[in-house]
Amino acid sequence: MPHSFGYRARTRDMFARPFRQSGLIALGVYTKPLKVGDIVDIKVNGACHKGMPHRFYHGRTGVVFNVSRRGVGVEVNKLVRGRILKKAINVRVEHVKLSNSKKGFLDRVEKNEALKRAAKKAGKTVDKSLLKRIPAQPRPGYVVKANESGNLPVVITAKPFDEML
Repeated sequence: MPHSFGYRARTRDMFARPFRQSGLIALGVYTKPLKVGDIVDIKVNGACHKGMPHRFYHGRTGVVFNVSRRGVGVEVNKLVRGRILKKAINVRVEHVKLSNSKKGFLDRVEKNEALKRAAKKAGKTVDKSLLKRIPAQPRPGYVVKANESGNLPVVITAKPFDEML
C-alpha cells in the first residue's frame, strides 16, 4: 500500500528512461512538425521535468489544439464518475509523439480505393468481402506421418511405484 501521494507518486517505472536511452534528449525530438489537428500519443520523457503531464495522461492519445514555441496543447478524453470529459492539457514537445493509430485505417482506405478504381476501369463491381477486414482464420489441418521420418511414436508411461528402502 503506498504511503506517499505526491504528484509523481507511483511513477518509478512509468517515467524511467528505456535501457541505454538515458542522457541527453535527441535533437530530432524538438524538430518534429506538429500541427493543430494532429493525433498524438502522450509518452512522458523522464529526462525532461518541465512541461511533464500527470501520470494519468501517460500512454493516452489526444488531438493537438494549440502549438506554441516549446509545447503543444492536447485535448484528451478522461473518464470521470461515469462520464467522459474533454481535458485540455499543455505539454512540452518532448512528451508527445505523432500517433500511428490511424495508419492502418488510412492504408486500408487507400487499398480499397485502388481496388474500386481498377474494377471501374474493367467495368465490374468489387466484391464487398474484399473491402472488409477478415479476422485471422484457423490454419488448415494436416496429417503427421511418423513412418516417413523413421521414428515411430514412443508411448511414455509412469514408472510403477517402487519402494526404495
